[in-house]
Amino acid sequence: MRIDLTDKTALVTGSTQGIGRAIAATLADAGARVAINGRSADGVEATIAELRGENGERDLVAAPGDVTDAEGATAVLAATGDVDILINNLGIFGSAPALDIDDDEWRRYFEVNVLAAVRLIRETLPGMTGRGWGRILNIASDSAIVIPAEMIHYGMSKTALLAVSRGFAKEAAGTGVTVNSVIAGPTHTGGVEKFVYELVDERLPWDEAQREFMRTHRPQSLLQRLIEPEEIANMVAYLSSPLASATTGAAVRVDGGYVDAIVP
Repeated sequence: MRIDLTDKTALVTGSTQGIGRAIAATLADAGARVAINGRSADGVEATIAELRGENGERDLVAAPGDVTDAEGATAVLAATGDVDILINNLGIFGSAPALDIDDDEWRRYFEVNVLAAVRLIRETLPGMTGRGWGRILNIASDSAIVIPAEMIHYGMSKTALLAVSRGFAKEAAGTGVTVNSVIAGPTHTGGVEKFVYELVDERLPWDEAQREFMRTHRPQSLLQRLIEPEEIANMVAYLSSPLASATTGAAVRVDGGYVDAIVP
């Protein structure tokens, strides 16, 4: 099975680190022209330099900007050009007692994790349907299904992404464009390391802290370890390819068996 994304342009939001960076690298290695996005132009350029240092054949373009507002999204899309593959990866997360989450925080999670994705889909889907081919993927989370007590505002936003994906898949029905969400399980990123240490003893070495986190806060995981970003990226690359032409409106799990269900 060979994933070939030659002549396709992909936009990966929030791709200067973590899962987004891994997705960008994997899509570029499959032949796509990949737009790297982040709020900081310097950060975007630094990431591009790193990615090219790993593989000089990667076709990368800088698309800095804040996609959580309309003006920033417009600038990012202008830098990218026609988008064939849209990966809505940008997201925020954090723990908070449920009754301490105020209205502004609820709105912030919705605007960043949901509305930013909706805005980009609204702007790119017509072009994809007009060309008769496209892929839209929203990076969701196991928290969309198993709502964590310590961050229900985050879980709410990821549940909404599942609905957004299913709804826009219906909008794109019969056009050659597929819209899916990817349910990522607990994944090893810099941000997650910080989150883990918010919940377990910060004096523990990382390997012990990770095991303690999985044992006490994510005991449902069948993998019994954090997922590496490249493992998420592999599924995204497949769903972004022509090989996944019959998969649309789906919530595809890369969760290490965390969600205790036969179907999503």
